[in-house]
Amino acid sequence: MKPYTVAFISLGCAKNLINTEQMMALCRDAGYTITGDPDGADVAVLNTCGFIEAAKSEAIDNILELAELKARGRLKKLLVAGCLPQRYREEIKTDLPEVDGLLGTGSYNDVVPAIEELMVGERPEIFGDIHHTWDGGERWVTTPPYTAYLKIAEGCSNGCAFCVIPRIRGRYRSRPMADLLAEAEGLARRGVKELIVIAQDITRYGEDFKDGTSLAGLLRELCKLDFHWIRLHYLYPEAVTDELIQVIASEKKIVHYLDIPIQHANDGILKAMRRRTSKEELRALFARLRSAMPDVVIRTSLICGLPGEGEAEFEELCDFLREQKLQRVGAFQFSPEEGTLAAAMEDQVDPEIAARRVELVTDLQSRIMDEYNEARLGTCMEVLCEGFDADGGCYVGRTYADSVEIDGRVCFTAAGLVPAGEFVWVRITGVSDGDLTGEIEE
Repeated sequence: MKPYTVAFISLGCAKNLINTEQMMALCRDAGYTITGDPDGADVAVLNTCGFIEAAKSEAIDNILELAELKARGRLKKLLVAGCLPQRYREEIKTDLPEVDGLLGTGSYNDVVPAIEELMVGERPEIFGDIHHTWDGGERWVTTPPYTAYLKIAEGCSNGCAFCVIPRIRGRYRSRPMADLLAEAEGLARRGVKELIVIAQDITRYGEDFKDGTSLAGLLRELCKLDFHWIRLHYLYPEAVTDELIQVIASEKKIVHYLDIPIQHANDGILKAMRRRTSKEELRALFARLRSAMPDVVIRTSLICGLPGEGEAEFEELCDFLREQKLQRVGAFQFSPEEGTLAAAMEDQVDPEIAARRVELVTDLQSRIMDEYNEARLGTCMEVLCEGFDADGGCYVGRTYADSVEIDGRVCFTAAGLVPAGEFVWVRITGVSDGDLTGEIEE
């Protein structure tokens, strides 16, 4: 085994990033030199997303850029891993001959053997069982030292009509609680202050064990560890129990920021999506959450343009947003993914109409977010400092209402030095381009 230089590039979601971090640790332990720059590397490992059209396009663009680096003699081998090869194995082999090897979502732990095969001239294709993957092991944590993710489950069994995740990642399977607590304790010892609990659906954690294990029980144990914030991604609405709400409301370390993907608010569209809630059930859930946590910030994701969504259904969605005033909303255009039920449905919506509806939701939501931000003026909020912005001449950070890389930030001034990773109290004095501004409260 030779000390190769291996460059890692991770695309897509935080769940994918954890798989990249696991592969990095395996390569480090094998004696390889790890880098984030493929220029001059022996092997580039591109961990891809293949969830929707935009993600596929991004992955292909990255493959072509790395292929160009190979053509110039600046990179020796290209290994493509993750969701794209899992979904399009044969197409990659036929259409992208620049790719030297493929690693499916069931075989991240085989990255070292794959690299060894590449470097002796072979073209490995390793595709293990996606329903029984290796989900533990060491990670080379790449997030800032104060923030880290904890993936508590893999796969999904919800079977939404528009989604290919079960075909790419397998059925839902929880990780043993003892393994999770050991990993979380290690992160806490390293100084992580914000733990972000993730899975495709964290609310169903433990159901597959059939022994009483639950997300509520896991959170109680995580709250005993030395974290300042514990953030939750993603809670499916039909599985949010009263017990879970009570735990979130009562445990001081769990931030009152809940990412709950609802996808729509019209009952007919929700049924077509094979979602398990109605508009009235969503309305009741949000009322329960706000009753238990008056300061709760709710984030959701929506799909515009699912087959069968007419103007009336879309307007009902907009009315629901006006009524509920959810503080954080991401709207996405329906992507007809081959192999899904939704792709084969009748009454497909014209893509231009769907794109326009995304714009309308975004405009509507921006006004709701402006109202939320303006209501923060004059208040004092706890902020996790993420460093100093030299261009802006101020410190930047996030409140409990802002998750990593997807929400806003707070730009604030301070008389003294504020290290990244420190929690400070900031008095909010203004709003600038959707971000809050303020000054540290001494």
